[in-house]
Amino acid sequence: MQGRIHSTESFGSVDGPGVRFLIFMQGCAMRCRYCHNADTWDTKGGTLMSADELLGKAERYRAYWGKIGGITVSGGEPLLQIDFLLELFEKAKQRKINTCIDTAGQPFRRTEPFFSKFGRLCELTDLFLVDIKHIDPAEHKALTGAGNENILDMLRFLSDIGKPVWIRHVLVPGITDNDRYLRQTRAFLETLTNIQRAEVLPYHSMGAYKWEKLGLDYTLTDTQPPSAERIQNAKEILNGLKLTEE
Repeated sequence: MQGRIHSTESFGSVDGPGVRFLIFMQGCAMRCRYCHNADTWDTKGGTLMSADELLGKAERYRAYWGKIGGITVSGGEPLLQIDFLLELFEKAKQRKINTCIDTAGQPFRRTEPFFSKFGRLCELTDLFLVDIKHIDPAEHKALTGAGNENILDMLRFLSDIGKPVWIRHVLVPGITDNDRYLRQTRAFLETLTNIQRAEVLPYHSMGAYKWEKLGLDYTLTDTQPPSAERIQNAKEILNGLKLTEE
């Protein structure tokens, strides 16, 4: 089996514990307005590679991983290639490699055959990094082109089975940088039992040039990154340090 791979990175330090070998999968059904990897959207793009090819490439850097490093599969949206992920992680576990998935959760559903495959994938995955793009369903759709009901359902499922999760939330002025929505996000996280941390990722426009190259309209051209104060405010709210009105 071969997967469609956008690219790899040898020394990732912010996508899971320790030093990680990053595998960026090709293909995504969401159209996030701030996406800095719009070149990963096309499901027919990328380079075809086998699990053995990727793991062989990754293990060249194993000496740098230490006790907690390993591989992180990101995208694009890795769950769109769940069959390939299963083979990749099965072989990774045979090699005793720590595994992590960075996902927005959009492909998740409780129908077969996906649900059974996802359950097996969870058994092979040490950690999920899950993006909550927006807690409000209508705002989520306006931001990404898709609803968030199944994404939140995936997080509930991961909580039910006790699978460790790190939450990631992109802070975009005028869109997600809103105390009411941040508190709603925190309230949802408090219904889960498996959240190890909640990370705030400040919005940036460094991927806007890719939109232009692809002939796409980047609609956040005039949006500036959030201030240090707003970033700290979001961190405090999402981590439960500031849940009441000032």
